[in-house]
Amino acid sequence: MFKKIKDWARELKRQIFILYYAYKDERVPWYAKVFTACVVAYAFSPIDLIPDFIPLIGFLDEVILLPLGIMFAVKMIPKDVLTDCEVMAEEMMKNVKPKNWIVGSLIVLIWGVMIVWVVMKIYHFFNN
Repeated sequence: MFKKIKDWARELKRQIFILYYAYKDERVPWYAKVFTACVVAYAFSPIDLIPDFIPLIGFLDEVILLPLGIMFAVKMIPKDVLTDCEVMAEEMMKNVKPKNWIVGSLIVLIWGVMIVWVVMKIYHFFNN
């Protein structure tokens, strides 16, 4: 089951890279470029419509909204452009560098400190 989920996530990532190249292509109509750019920006954005830390519904945007956006964007883009972009996306995925876990951990630490600070301020506000 985990392999199936991992394969699905890898395919989703590949589709985002394809759309990334497609919205830069001059053969794509302007309205498709705008929609595709929004889908790609949302996929790469660290800010989600529904925050991931909310149990169960936190991942709904990645499971429902993002695939729907990809599906609509792919339908707007000419097939020959998609074919060309698939080749470029495969090349990009081969050259993707590993994630920097140190920086990621630092960001999580900063968010944790901010949350603790806010909780302490709220606690002191109600206890004074």
